[in-house]
Amino acid sequence: MQKKYANRLRKRSSQVRCCHDAVAYTYFNFEEPPKFLLRPTMTTIVTRCAWANPANPRYLAYHDEEWGKPCHDEVQLFEMLNLEGAQAGLSWETILNKRDNYRRAFDGWDAKKIARYNEDKVASLLDDAGIVRNRLKIAATISNAQAYLRLRTEVGGLDAFLWAYVDGEPIRNQWTLLGGNPAKTPLSDRISKDLGKRGFKFVGSTIIYAYMQAIGMVNDHCVECFRHEAY
Repeated sequence: MQKKYANRLRKRSSQVRCCHDAVAYTYFNFEEPPKFLLRPTMTTIVTRCAWANPANPRYLAYHDEEWGKPCHDEVQLFEMLNLEGAQAGLSWETILNKRDNYRRAFDGWDAKKIARYNEDKVASLLDDAGIVRNRLKIAATISNAQAYLRLRTEVGGLDAFLWAYVDGEPIRNQWTLLGGNPAKTPLSDRISKDLGKRGFKFVGSTIIYAYMQAIGMVNDHCVECFRHEAY
């Protein structure tokens, strides 16, 4: 009976792509944990984007409070650019679970400090089990710090640089749980090429589109998601 009831609470939908592939579910919240031998009181129905794993509180909070929210904070913009690059070949959930470790390892994403990292620091990062120990990605983060400092001198920083591409307003898409959102767009192609020319690493178009979603340049919450109208 418990298994049958649980299956009723978690309705499986078709498989979709919403930045990170997952299976779409509709989630039910109760005033108190359901007792399978008693009749629960249903209070609200919360629908989220397919990739928001309800079993991971950190992941769920990221979806509900951060992903797709327009960001103009320089430190966070720099952090997310590097974390999206670190994700290459891995899942975003893996990187998000290591986010606090990255902040510790990379001096709170202080670009001035990172830009001066030497081989001893790189060696210590390669020994740090709390982050992805990939030499190319670590080197890319150092290069990105140096490129970021130049960008800040030239145009004021990532906020001014990125949001100029969309005239300061997020692109609000209308994807559904059935999917449709792309892995990259002509705009992410342009930004990727521009960042690459400026010396940034791990900034391919697919990575940049995921970055645009994360920092709210693009609102790709599906229309059924309770956060779609928030931004």
